[in-house]
Amino acid sequence: MARVVTRHADIQQLIESTATGLGFEVVDLEVGARGGLLRVFIDHPVETGRTVTVDDCERLTRQLQRVLEVEGVDYGRLEISSPGLDRVLKRPADFRRFVGATAEVRLRVPLNGRRRFVGVVRGASDLGVELEVDGARLALGYENVGKARLVPKL
Repeated sequence: MARVVTRHADIQQLIESTATGLGFEVVDLEVGARGGLLRVFIDHPVETGRTVTVDDCERLTRQLQRVLEVEGVDYGRLEISSPGLDRVLKRPADFRRFVGATAEVRLRVPLNGRRRFVGVVRGASDLGVELEVDGARLALGYENVGKARLVPKL
């Protein structure tokens, strides 16, 4: 009897290892309640200089459909996409990749009475991100970052 993968962490590991094997990095993953939607946002590693194409999404979709079936992952719909212009920033590597870009950061606990900051990413360590907001630099620890996204330049 095949094992059935149901834990979010197991599904994430399965998707990440499959994507990495095809040369992609998983930027974000959304797992819907009760095995509904699996939404995966992918990118190429920064050193390749490539952007995600529709063909890339199709290739990963086909591979994941096979892998998820073999592993017994029950899901209703699978969506593969590029991260878009308002890309989510989660890991220290994400912030380092976009030093110099404008980001919106929402905090869990207010800092100086504010939870939302929009500014230029000036640096990132393993402990937090440095954001320049209105000419002042703020050090924000990752433990207090609720959500962070790039602000698109249109």
